[in-house]
Amino acid sequence: MSTYDVKLPDVGEGVAEAELITWLVEVGDRVTSDSVLAEVMTDKATVEVACPVSGVVVELHGEPGDVLAVGGGLVSIELDGAAPAPRAPATPNAQVAAAAPVQAASAGTPRVRTLAAPAVRSRAASLGIDLATVAGSGPDGRVLHTDLDRVLLGRSGSTTTAVVASGADEPHVEPVRGLRRRIAERLTSAWTQIPHITYVDAIDVTDLEILRAELNRRNEPTATRLTILPFLARAIVLAAAEQPRLNATYDAVAQTLSIFDAVHLGIATQTDDGLIVPVVRHAEARGLWDLAAEIGRVASAARAGSATRQELSGSTITITSLGALGGLVTTPIINQPEVAIIGVNKLETRPVWRNGAFEPRQMMNLSSSFDHRIVDGWDAATFVQRIKALLELPALLFVDGDPSAPPVPLGR
Repeated sequence: MSTYDVKLPDVGEGVAEAELITWLVEVGDRVTSDSVLAEVMTDKATVEVACPVSGVVVELHGEPGDVLAVGGGLVSIELDGAAPAPRAPATPNAQVAAAAPVQAASAGTPRVRTLAAPAVRSRAASLGIDLATVAGSGPDGRVLHTDLDRVLLGRSGSTTTAVVASGADEPHVEPVRGLRRRIAERLTSAWTQIPHITYVDAIDVTDLEILRAELNRRNEPTATRLTILPFLARAIVLAAAEQPRLNATYDAVAQTLSIFDAVHLGIATQTDDGLIVPVVRHAEARGLWDLAAEIGRVASAARAGSATRQELSGSTITITSLGALGGLVTTPIINQPEVAIIGVNKLETRPVWRNGAFEPRQMMNLSSSFDHRIVDGWDAATFVQRIKALLELPALLFVDGDPSAPPVPLGR
């Protein structure tokens, strides 16, 4: 018999290396051309590496967390009988988090891979939990961190016992790998390389909330519901048309600013694996309901781990929101290489002085950060004030946009 060495394939977009997230086979496993060998992670997505031949795994080259070069050895396989010509490697399936269930055989017996994010797999391994025995509560039976917590509580019988059993004085040390490591690297780069300026303003969204509730009531039979985000997206589109240099990306090495007519809106989305930014493309060409549907679609894809590489790249300006946990003020970190990010804080009823008396109004702060190398404080304030004017008088969201119309003054 002969041995075939599977190389780490070219995963596209000029990527020269990828981090090994998890092995999906073990030494001694029988594999076929339908098997998936490993998950590796690039800057944008988790990629499944398919097996091009049939045989038995005799060696794995690397450990989870290792950064491997494209073209380098990944798995050695002892081929069945005469060495057949391996099939042409398929384009890697790029998905964030887990993909559809795959099968590999161990000692001739097929096994079905449990759906789980790499971070969940790593934690389960460190706790000695077999994922195949855990009932997942996520989409398609995907195992979540909460499912592991439930197993731990079941083992101990109570929360108190679990704490004592784990060793109160000993920390649980786990490696930072996969998407969390990528997030750490990107945020460190953005924060250390970009001089941030954060501008915060309070927005009176009372009228907007009345309009939103009425539109949702009229559209109640459909599944799509309007949140504040599609209104904010529309306001950003109109504000960016007046200040296009904020809908841009900056290359500090080449010292060039790429200014876009199209608004490809990043939607910062919290997932089980960390913060991911799927993209709503051509927000400037979408109506309110279309924006709402597309925001929901790409965010759901990111959470489910089915977002494509195309859906996770190419944003020109980003919205970030903590929803009900948004607090009063945040300092959003810019999604490099963009130059602006608009942050949504929580909506609450506050007493506001109007017409000689205090009135209860629905108020929401916007905390927005800008790259001070490109955006001056005046430009940042003008941009946010324009968004403020549009949201406080929401009719403007549907009648503005005429290039010949005069801009709204900074102080309204």
